[in-house]
Order: sequence, then structure tokens, then C-alpha cells
Amino acid sequence: MSIKQGCKLNIKINRKNKIDGLVLLDNIELNSIKCVFFDPQYRGVLDKLSYGNEGVSRGKGRSSLTQMDEKTILNFIKKIDKCLCPSGYLFLWVDKFHLVEGVNPWFKGTSLQCVDMIVWDKTKIGMGYRTRRKSEYLVVVQKAPLKAKSTWTNHAIPDVWSEKAVKNHPHSKPIELQSELIKSVTNKGDIVVDPASGGYSVFEACKLTNRTFLGGDIEFGEE
Repeated sequence: MSIKQGCKLNIKINRKNKIDGLVLLDNIELNSIKCVFFDPQYRGVLDKLSYGNEGVSRGKGRSSLTQMDEKTILNFIKKIDKCLCPSGYLFLWVDKFHLVEGVNPWFKGTSLQCVDMIVWDKTKIGMGYRTRRKSEYLVVVQKAPLKAKSTWTNHAIPDVWSEKAVKNHPHSKPIELQSELIKSVTNKGDIVVDPASGGYSVFEACKLTNRTFLGGDIEFGEE
């Protein structure tokens, strides 16, 4: 078990914990986790495109969520760095604007480094003034020391992945893709962490792969 001894919080494995993700990460043993997923609740697309229809139409679900500023995201990444074991993986979801502007500054002062990226084709058209959004991006980040063959078992995963997500949350993510990634970097029974779980797609992926889920969300979960 990777929860610190003496933790007085009611944090449970294989459960939808309602908890601040930063608090959750603070209570995980250092250097103990092989795999973390992080989907920051940032406003990249809404701020850049300024649709002006938040709370009215398609922006309602997204805009109602608690937003993460840059400082909060950096705090998450620093704490994830501490929780990951050597050569462990962070799978970081970003939108096109963060991708173009670059996320490498987020890893300054950590042992983390970008090693790959997957384009998720959501199979449906989204927002856009010029081109319409159809994709999201999963940045593959590894903690030092960087190793490939001994830490990543499935070398058949394509870097463009088409999958329709089950829509149960404004930030629903592809369960099959996350399942394949989990199987590639962990073993059965290993703990997979998701400190900002949202629709709990990582939890569903853990169920499918016989991994142990440890995660929660500040707004969605069980007290």
C-alpha cells in the first residue's frame, strides 16, 4: 500500500475519493508509484477562443468546474514527481494551445522529461474559429533515469489513437487507450494514481486491467 503510515484521512484504494488531489498526493509514499495520469482542469481553449457562451450552451459543463491556474498545475506536477518511482511514467493530457506554447517549463526543478506523445482522435468535431478541434494530446513523461525497453512492454501502441469516449464528464477520456498504456508500464496489482479523476475513466481502465486505482476528485466522488 502506498498511502503514508499515519495518514488520518479516509483515502481508500479502488474508490472514488472526494478529495483535493494535492492532498491526495501529499499522502502517497515517496518514489512508490509506476504510473500517474493527470488531466488538469485548465481553461486553455475557452480562454483562447473566447466564445462568450459559457454557462449557456456547449461551454456550460466545462466552465462550471473548478479551474486550475498555472501555480496549481505546477504544484501537482512537483508532487507527482515525488510520488513516482525511478523511471515511472506521467501521462499528461493537454490541449492544442498548451501543446504549441510548450509544457517543458512545467517540469523545471523536477526529475521529469517528455519522452513521447499520443494524439487522441476523438472521432467527433468540436469547437474552433478556423480548424475545428477533433483531437486531444497525451504527453508521455518519464522520471529519470530514462529507460524504454525495460519499462514499456507494448511497442504496438500507435501515436495516433481513434476512440470515442463514454461521455459522463466534460473531460471524458478514452478508456481503451488508457488501459493499453497502463498494461504497458505496470503489472497486475500495481497502483495507478489519478489525482484529478473527473469522470474516473482511469478507474474504469484499472478495473479492465486488474490494476489498483488510487485517486479522487475535488468535486466528483464519495465522501
